[in-house]
Amino acid sequence: MTRPVLVVAAAIVDDLDSPRELLAARRSAPASLAGRWEFPGGKVDPGESPEEALHRELREELGVRVGLGHELVGPDGGAWRLTDTYVMRLWMAEIVDGIPEPLVEHDELQWLPLGQWTAVPWLDGDVRIVEALAAQYVTD
Repeated sequence: MTRPVLVVAAAIVDDLDSPRELLAARRSAPASLAGRWEFPGGKVDPGESPEEALHRELREELGVRVGLGHELVGPDGGAWRLTDTYVMRLWMAEIVDGIPEPLVEHDELQWLPLGQWTAVPWLDGDVRIVEALAAQYVTD
């Protein structure tokens, strides 16, 4: 069996200690994913650590530098299985430099207020991650 491709992503929030907003990015490509929302991030290149890849991807995709918080450990060997081909590791993150812009692969960014983190049509593989994240912070 082929080993799944590791991708990394960030749940960018306005405040790591007390998140009130989550940044979502709407895909512009490929056509099969366009219009759906996701956590920004991407593939880990050979020789990169997952954290290095995440910092690089966020600079390329959004034009920002972030501080990483804790990793949201997934139920699939510590990661989150997205498809048969891809697994994702996800970190909480806060912007420390720059203003996020949809530079590559996205056509819109949106800050979602706490309680509405599931209000946009997320990519299928991201839905359970958003739900797990929201469950950590939403208190009724």
